Amino acid sequence: MTSYPCFEVTEWIDASGGEDNHKCFQCGTCAGLCPWGPLTGYSNRNLLVMTQLGAEGIENHIWQCSTCGLCKERCPRGLQTTDVVLAIRRAFAEGGMLPGPLRTFSGSMQANGNPWSGEKDERVAWAEGMDLPVYEDQEYAWFPCCTLAYDPRNRTVAKAQLKLMLAAGLDFGAFGNEMVCCAESLGKIGNDELTETLRGQNKQLFADRGAGKLLVSSPHCLDTFKKDYDLPDIEAAHIVEVLAEQLSAGKLTPDTALEGMTITYHDPCYLGRHNEVYDAPRQVLEAVGAPFVEMPRNRELSFCCGGGGGKMWVEVESGQRPSESRVEEAIAAGANVLVTSCPYCISMFEDAIKTLDVDSKIRVMDISELVAQACGL
Repeated sequence: MTSYPCFEVTEWIDASGGEDNHKCFQCGTCAGLCPWGPLTGYSNRNLLVMTQLGAEGIENHIWQCSTCGLCKERCPRGLQTTDVVLAIRRAFAEGGMLPGPLRTFSGSMQANGNPWSGEKDERVAWAEGMDLPVYEDQEYAWFPCCTLAYDPRNRTVAKAQLKLMLAAGLDFGAFGNEMVCCAESLGKIGNDELTETLRGQNKQLFADRGAGKLLVSSPHCLDTFKKDYDLPDIEAAHIVEVLAEQLSAGKLTPDTALEGMTITYHDPCYLGRHNEVYDAPRQVLEAVGAPFVEMPRNRELSFCCGGGGGKMWVEVESGQRPSESRVEEAIAAGANVLVTSCPYCISMFEDAIKTLDVDSKIRVMDISELVAQACGL
């Protein structure tokens, strides 16, 4: 029988970057905030004490976290809880111990440069028949994420964003099929070697093409370009920030009434809590003019859709999905349109609406789709 503490395991995790776990003094704040706790019984608090002891069974817990960051938002010791989770994942991934669905996900990234098993030369097939400019030396290099490129539901978001940028006269271009995944989710599951390979390909692309400003469609791309890529000479902005500027400058005119809509907004974890973009989406929603209601959990305390940290690629049983709780919260707030600005959130909420059978009560829209409709595009 193994005796605890097992310091070999603790040292292994520390060496992978998880030494911050020693700050935890088991106050339980994170356990009370975690969106997964009431649904699955998962607790970062329990995971951290297992890490401190080197206890067996850690691998049964580390893949449940969606890295939403709500725990570290309120930790009294300033513990970067999700960094500890990622360090443990890194250690297990290096040992070849990824769960089956994440091995499939990694395999697609290795073979195709995207997580959707999409053909590399079909990355911008969604734009066929549209005027998608090629990036040369424009102000913005547009980086629509893999989910917009390959997921049928989110391709409508890509088209809405393209229409809006063209209508606003924005100076932008796209890299076309040369892009590969930003690898944010891959990094979150601990596959560091492949993550660095894909990052290197994108960094070389940016350098070769002289990119100065990246315009991204996904908060996950935004987060990794800002924090993981080491791009001192390149700025990154989310499209909702640019839409707010274009609407304020009168470059877009939302002159079509959004009749019958009562909207609410879900702050994506990686746009809001991780990058503090809260005002821009609300400025956009104010500009379109539809009745707006705020859900109780918003801004830095926003709930999680459940798709971050690699969870987008793992099946979770109905009844254990934070997305279902969030959809119910939106309905309870009086909304019939749930607006967000993240492709992962779109996918998770679309599934939740189906499993809850509430499509007659509410629908989900990306904020770009809403603005495009309001502008008659």
